[in-house]
Amino acid sequence: MTSFGGLHRAGEPLFLPNAWDHASAAALAARGFAAIGTTSLGVAAAAGLPDGAAATREHTLRLALTLGTEPFFLSVDAEGGFSDEPEEVGEFARELWAVGAVGVNLEDGLGSVDLHAAKIAAVKSAAPGLFVNARTDTYWLGGGEETFRRLEAYQQAGADGVFVPGLTDPERIGALVQHLHVPINILYSPAGPTVPHLTDLGVRRISLGSLLYRRALGAALDAVDDIAAGRGVGGTTPSYDDVWALERRPG
Repeated sequence: MTSFGGLHRAGEPLFLPNAWDHASAAALAARGFAAIGTTSLGVAAAAGLPDGAAATREHTLRLALTLGTEPFFLSVDAEGGFSDEPEEVGEFARELWAVGAVGVNLEDGLGSVDLHAAKIAAVKSAAPGLFVNARTDTYWLGGGEETFRRLEAYQQAGADGVFVPGLTDPERIGALVQHLHVPINILYSPAGPTVPHLTDLGVRRISLGSLLYRRALGAALDAVDDIAAGRGVGGTTPSYDDVWALERRPG
């Protein structure tokens, strides 16, 4: 069986959709995806809590516990590890590994490079088998010129892969692929390169982040507007039995 790390291949990258609850993860798995990530925005929004504010540690762990025994590889979006203490981040990673997660995303929020590197090292010490995808927010929060320096530090700290959400320029993506030794993860953007183009650039992981969650909310709003206006409802609508079958299938 291919390992989770082995799915990060040049020429055939890991295409990783992101779920926010059991039903969304089960539905994606039923479409044949071997690996599924979680989206911190979806988890936080479902709980009525802010994203990126270290407010969803227990919600994230609970979802990992729910999904960790399912027949797909699970990678968990853990924001910045829900703590500024590397030892506490390592302990959270150990808990994720114990419930069946095989990967974790850790974001730097443009904070201290040394602190984020220490978190990565702590995670690899506490859960050596966990695939650490080290994210830098240089293209989301500004400071794109720091990207290479940050990623190189995270690579040296033991990260198994690096993630640069917000980066859509093909030339800069290609340069990172050429200069780093670990797999590069790019967040798919409707305004950015297509999946085939990212593949040609050497990207080895393509994530959807919160896109599916936001699209699901958008579809719900479109449907209620159409119904109220007397129009038909388009798009895919799973039946009650379809959804119930996702919850009953063996895991």
